[in-house]
Amino acid sequence: MTCLLLLLLLLLFLFSSADSLTSPSDVSALKAFKATVKPNSIPPWSCLASWDFTVSDPCASPRRTHFTCGITCSSDSTRVTQLTLDPAGYTGRLTPLISGLTELLTLDLAENNFYGLIPSSISSLTSLKTLILRSNSFSGSLPDSVTRLNSLESIDISHNSLTGPLPKTMNSLSNLRQLDLSYNKLTGAIPKLPKNLIDLALKANTLSGPISKDSFTESTQLEIVELAENSFTGTLGAWFFLLESIQQVDLANNTLTGIEVLPPNLAGENNLVAVELGFNQIRGNAPASFAAYPRLSSLSMRYNVLHGVIPSEYERSKTLRRLYLDGNFLTGKPPARFVRTDAEVMGSLGNNCLQGCPGKAKMCAPSQKPFYICKQAYGGKPKS
Repeated sequence: MTCLLLLLLLLLFLFSSADSLTSPSDVSALKAFKATVKPNSIPPWSCLASWDFTVSDPCASPRRTHFTCGITCSSDSTRVTQLTLDPAGYTGRLTPLISGLTELLTLDLAENNFYGLIPSSISSLTSLKTLILRSNSFSGSLPDSVTRLNSLESIDISHNSLTGPLPKTMNSLSNLRQLDLSYNKLTGAIPKLPKNLIDLALKANTLSGPISKDSFTESTQLEIVELAENSFTGTLGAWFFLLESIQQVDLANNTLTGIEVLPPNLAGENNLVAVELGFNQIRGNAPASFAAYPRLSSLSMRYNVLHGVIPSEYERSKTLRRLYLDGNFLTGKPPARFVRTDAEVMGSLGNNCLQGCPGKAKMCAPSQKPFYICKQAYGGKPKS
């Protein structure tokens, strides 16, 4: 009799547990999250439309009709570990009560219409590894509290309307590998960056001032740097291209006026593959030292204010396959290797002051500048 009673109690416990698997704090957070999304922006076929808390528990299985997508739960079905919405055009604010999902590893709301501030309470998501808010309408500054999320490995809040400077404590994100805040309205200088950062994308903001070595000192694993379409000024120091792991650099469409380039240390390994410096105001000669980088295959310094001849070192480079120097005031004869009909290098030397650039050569298009413009740029006849 006692055994039978215990069995009945156990079955009662199991059935009652099945009715409510998910942590109450997670359920409350999910309810608050959905409540801030405008009902008329939730299509009937979407993930959020299937979230019916009156019928089903969020983590209960199988999910045939309710909570069919949008969340992932822990193996014991008690905690929400991923909130990954479909790009259905949801409109609303991100509730501060999202902080209740304390076991969340991934928050992905990409390609919707969320707007307003990113709540500072997001710092309560201490397990968060991936934060993706790309292509929404978030505004205001990136809250300082984000930099307390020490488990974060990837941040993508590109294509929003964030303003103001980046938090000065960005370097406290010691596990961050990828940071993409491109296509916002961020201002100010680049702060000191995280030590394990690999991919930095801050393209198309209003960041300004000189690019400081102090910002990059700790980032010894940085491979990709995208800083195009900002307002950076001054001279880019030689230290930049000697960063330990750097591979790809895009600084096009800024207001840089000079660059310093030193040959890499042959005793170490240098993996620089691509450099884009077009559409700045860089003056002086084209740096011959770029040709000393053993893996450099793509170099663009188009539409700057470069003078002098094209370095012969470029012609001797065995790795260079893409070279854009058009739109400068380069003079002299073009390197023969670049203007042959069977040239292996693609790009352009056009719109310069070169002499004898064959019209049939692809690299010579567009045509060179009129003589009087070149004469004016050199204060007299351009020297060959």
